Amino acid sequence: MACCKSKTLSLIFVTFSLVICALVGVGEGRVPFACDPNNGLTNGFKFCNTHVAINVRVQDLIGRLTLPEKIRLVVNNAIEVPRLGIKGYEWWSEALHGVSNVGPGTKFGGAFPGATSFPQVITTAASFNQSLWHQIGQVVSDEARAMYNGGVAGLTYWSPNVNIFRDPRWGRGQETPGEDPVLAGKYAASYVKGLQGDGAGNRLKVAACCKHYTAYDLDNWNGVDRFHFNAKVSKQDLEDTYNVPFKSCVLEGKVASVMCSYNQVNGKPTCADSNLLRNTIRGKWHLNGYIVSDCDSVGTFFDTQHYTRTPEEAAAEAIKAGLDLDCGPFLALHTDGAIKQGLITENDLNLALGNLITVQMRLGMFDGGAQPYGNLGPKDVCTQAHQELALEAARQGIVLLQNNGNTLPLSPHIQGIVGVIGPNSDVTVTMIGNYAGVACGYTTPLQGIARYVKTMHQVGCRDVACGAIDLFGRAETVARQVDAVVIVVGLDQSIEAEFKDRVGLLLPGHQQELVSRVAKAAKGPVILVIMSGGPIDVTFAKNDPKISAILWVGYPGQAGGTAIADVIFGTTNPGGRLPNTWYPQDYVDNVPMTNMDMRANPASGYPGRTYRFYKGPVVFPFGHGLSYTTFTHSLVAAPKEISVPIVRLSALKNSTFSSKGVKVSHVNCGALELAFHVDVKNEGSMDGSQTLLIFSKPPIGKWNSVKQLVSFYKVHVPVGSKQRVKFGVHVCKHLSIVDKFGIRRIPMGEHKLHIGDVKHSISIQTLEEIKN
Repeated sequence: MACCKSKTLSLIFVTFSLVICALVGVGEGRVPFACDPNNGLTNGFKFCNTHVAINVRVQDLIGRLTLPEKIRLVVNNAIEVPRLGIKGYEWWSEALHGVSNVGPGTKFGGAFPGATSFPQVITTAASFNQSLWHQIGQVVSDEARAMYNGGVAGLTYWSPNVNIFRDPRWGRGQETPGEDPVLAGKYAASYVKGLQGDGAGNRLKVAACCKHYTAYDLDNWNGVDRFHFNAKVSKQDLEDTYNVPFKSCVLEGKVASVMCSYNQVNGKPTCADSNLLRNTIRGKWHLNGYIVSDCDSVGTFFDTQHYTRTPEEAAAEAIKAGLDLDCGPFLALHTDGAIKQGLITENDLNLALGNLITVQMRLGMFDGGAQPYGNLGPKDVCTQAHQELALEAARQGIVLLQNNGNTLPLSPHIQGIVGVIGPNSDVTVTMIGNYAGVACGYTTPLQGIARYVKTMHQVGCRDVACGAIDLFGRAETVARQVDAVVIVVGLDQSIEAEFKDRVGLLLPGHQQELVSRVAKAAKGPVILVIMSGGPIDVTFAKNDPKISAILWVGYPGQAGGTAIADVIFGTTNPGGRLPNTWYPQDYVDNVPMTNMDMRANPASGYPGRTYRFYKGPVVFPFGHGLSYTTFTHSLVAAPKEISVPIVRLSALKNSTFSSKGVKVSHVNCGALELAFHVDVKNEGSMDGSQTLLIFSKPPIGKWNSVKQLVSFYKVHVPVGSKQRVKFGVHVCKHLSIVDKFGIRRIPMGEHKLHIGDVKHSISIQTLEEIKN
């Protein structure tokens, strides 16, 4: 493992990679996957002819395969077909926030000892910066292609995870872009585009995969696990929350794959639901790619959920529903029996196989030696530029939650000795979260702070579980001696992880007591730094007059320590915003994770979920984040009213209007883009970046409980200057609401927009009545 903890060792790592590259030679580690020009056997095959259309090449190859070969090609560890010159292929690789070795398709070592490890997704999402997400995707795919050329990685990456972070206890929430469907959808499209390349000629740089479709956000809570869970979801919540990021992935990101989840939705396993897969993903959204199961989920809905009577029926149900690839052996074992029993036909299998081979051909895997991106190699992994981007991503993702008395930034001249305390104060692997690989190197929080000032260090707790208080005295002694204290607490993968949901929202073990005792002992300012994926109830710290400032840093990646120190000492002006609501502990005391409803139910006392529907007290709200400077907003241009043109069809009579809401499908949406101009001015004393959040709220009435994020824009504004942000709000897309039947409607009346700190109203009326 490359555990370089200093800049010097990181440079040595990069230099070593360059030397290895020179010795090995780019691309020499991999023999062509198929259609090797040196193999006379394949020269006459049409599927190897790059001048022929891909669909024709695909059909030619399928026509040459035997049934047993076809069956062994629709599982993740696809076999080789020597008689056709085709190598075996492992479909399962991961690249959630950097090339990972979680899947068997990627190995580190030799010329590729590590890869750039960016902040965990929840942290990067806090930047609210679409161009940053796209750029990270580009870097990750550069390194993935380089490793593929070196023979140690695949080209199909089962990332990103775009599930909604619905419940704050979810152990995998750290992998997601947060609780808002618009935020998650924009993250998904941006990252996928970065990974897959510009799509020229229908080609793919690597093939991304949006997972886990759908309504998957419970792993193991209170005796209920993801393998047995039946998510009961209304049509309304499915349409306006759970499916939104996946729709964006397919329609905007043009993703090459979607993964179905373990759980059932309304009594059906998602990997066996033809409405979710064949009708929606491939039918309504027109997926150009393949659908893959989460690993062993086909076996799960037979063995664990007992959804079918026989394994052959399970294999048939999955394939008929639209599944193309099984992560696991189930289809390899039972598809032949399903065909023999007449449950499916060989042609059904051909359709699935066609989707898989098409993606491989779009990746250039059947182009022989003429490989796109074939010049990438070890020299292109862990480059200085890539590591600088990881640092910049960490800086942009840090959220300043509280800064009483403008305590931050600290001054190295005034606070010359800083105490660095806490179980996460000198961690490495903790900073990269889960689904990570081997980082190029690490800078811990302690090391980052030590670059600015002299430090004194005590962990206080041996780990985040903090089961003992015997080290507290040492931490208090440090606090009494130094000019300022930085306490780094929070969580790690022992507390929140895949198959490990949290039991509550408080700091684990005795961490809260450690913070309070250190704060009480400190003679100078106390800065609380929270390292976690999920939100934590730190009400005690907000109310402690000795704790001046609070930072949330998520899991900030390999350069996390540098980024934390840069914010604390003012080299970086924080601009991150919370992608999740931070609830008080008593919220989860009364809300079971198994309740999938987004909307509040006053009759039962159910409070609802996320900022869109929960109106109770919070520790910190969604979108919260402070800066070291002051921004103001002014609305320069904005429409005040809009008329919605109704399509003139007799079939619409008596079906269009519902509580003054017009079906989007009955509206001519083409000319309903509203233009806005907003000036963002920096009136403070430091250059900074501002996230302009735009929220909308529908007219008073049955729609009134819904508040939603319309869009967001990141702008950098120097001191004393202003930046004009021009954006569009589309009536059909941004001001519509989904009714209880899952139908999207445009409410008539006055819509209220919150654009930063500016409020604006738009009146929406119909242009004409329906005419027979």
